[in-house]
Amino acid sequence: MKRYWKYMKPYLSSFILGPILMIVEVIGEVLLPKYMANIINIGAANRDVPYIIGMGIVMVITAVLMAVGGVGGAYFGAKAAVSFAADLRSDVFAKVQKFSFANLDKFSTGSLVTRLTNDITQVQNLINMALRMMLRAPGMLIGALIMAFIMNAQLALVVLVVIPVLVTLIILVIRVAFPRFDVMQKKLDVLNSNIQEMLTNVRVIKSFVRGEYEENKFAESNEDLKQASLNAFKVVILNMPIMMLMMNLTTLGVVWFGGRQILAGNMPVGDLTAFTSYIVQILMSLMMLAVVLLQSSRALASLHRITDVLDTEVDLTDENCALPEKTVSSGKVEFKDVSFRYYKDSQEKVLDHVTFTVESGQTLGIIGSTGSGKTTLVQMIPRLYDTDEGEVFVDGVNVRDYSLKNLREGVGMVLQKNVLFSGSIMENLLWGDEKASTEEIRQAAKEAQADDFVTNFTNGYETELGQGGVNVSGGQKQRLCIARALLKKPKILILDDSTSAVDTATEAKIRESFTGTLKDTTKIIIAQRITSVMEADEILVLDEGRIAGKGTHAELLKNCEAYQEIYYSQMDREVSAS
Repeated sequence: MKRYWKYMKPYLSSFILGPILMIVEVIGEVLLPKYMANIINIGAANRDVPYIIGMGIVMVITAVLMAVGGVGGAYFGAKAAVSFAADLRSDVFAKVQKFSFANLDKFSTGSLVTRLTNDITQVQNLINMALRMMLRAPGMLIGALIMAFIMNAQLALVVLVVIPVLVTLIILVIRVAFPRFDVMQKKLDVLNSNIQEMLTNVRVIKSFVRGEYEENKFAESNEDLKQASLNAFKVVILNMPIMMLMMNLTTLGVVWFGGRQILAGNMPVGDLTAFTSYIVQILMSLMMLAVVLLQSSRALASLHRITDVLDTEVDLTDENCALPEKTVSSGKVEFKDVSFRYYKDSQEKVLDHVTFTVESGQTLGIIGSTGSGKTTLVQMIPRLYDTDEGEVFVDGVNVRDYSLKNLREGVGMVLQKNVLFSGSIMENLLWGDEKASTEEIRQAAKEAQADDFVTNFTNGYETELGQGGVNVSGGQKQRLCIARALLKKPKILILDDSTSAVDTATEAKIRESFTGTLKDTTKIIIAQRITSVMEADEILVLDEGRIAGKGTHAELLKNCEAYQEIYYSQMDREVSAS
């Protein structure tokens, strides 16, 4: 728990004041039954009205102080819990932001969402409850026991028989509940993943008329969560009736034995009333402790999941970078005998001893069949993944020696899956350069062949995009993503099959614009269409992670069988289509 002290320290006053103020309420609860007993035993028995009025005033004052203590305790408890959770959530989110792709592969998106929301909320609820109960429940238990023994030690022994039974029950319930709550949270992960996937891909689901399939899939995960929840909560459900039964039996026992003492003249009537209140307080305090401990079992399962994220070792960091101030200046890229596996214990290499060089300002085309390692290859340049073997150099410096920020600032990347965010088109383009002027934004959009369609929208660059850019076409989305990357003015520009949804004429215009504004930028273009890379200074042909050919279009057409096969198959399709 030492690691969580940092989240408590800024709000230490609230963590202290909350329980202390709750003690004020506890003292009042312990004293009130005694005051009531005095009213019955002294005031009523002696018909002493002034005594009754005086004691009544004392009870009113006590009740007011209890209310102040209760409200204050609840406020500071809530403040401490909410603040703790907010700071913890910020740190978990920041940690996830630092994750490499390999780290993200370890967790599902739904699981991370659950940990950032539901799991942290469970911890918040526990802290809030604990601050209100941690001194109140033990204080009430001890105070009521002391008062009960002072009033009638013989009758108080009835409670001592019940307490061990209740404590044993609480321990058994917690031991059973803890693993069940852990299972429940994992089932919630699956449900959240299904919901997110469905909402993100709802257009695909509708176009393939797979709504019923998704409903059945959701119903299955929803049923799994329901059963896991019932399995966990039935322990809690069973706990409460048993404790209430024990409390009622104890109260009956006290009334029975106390009534006999009253009949024998060994106990005043008022004392039995007060004693019964103390018995209820003792048993209620045990029930409160049970609720806190049960909540603890659920919160601890959630805390374990949060800690799992915080303890994940980020495998791509600046920890060992030798040149933290170094920036990308010219954009020369060099791969030396690079190999890579997604899973370190796997024998299958995604990249297998890849070696090539791209000089500053040159254009490199990369082509190959699906799964040949094209995307993985370019992700090595900005260190989205690190090599298993070999080295990657930018400007003659190993990419591991750059700070991640400086390295990635020098690389503009249009990913295979084009992503736009909810907000205006202008806000999305400003991701490339948040200080860019309107003229610079429009110029980048013109070079990406996006300005024409954007200005045709009613609100132009202020047009609001739906989540993921769902209200623009695939080709429009690609051009906006290219414009965003161009605004960055990178030394290295990577286009990962980013014009696949654009017609060949528009694609040619985009490539033509590169020769002007990006003449000093190193350009790496991954494509499925050979026409997209034919004019590149050099083309790599990848096949199952290896370089099957390297050279210009003319050289590869003469010497590379794999390139010839791709070229002629595409040309034949174009002839057939025409």
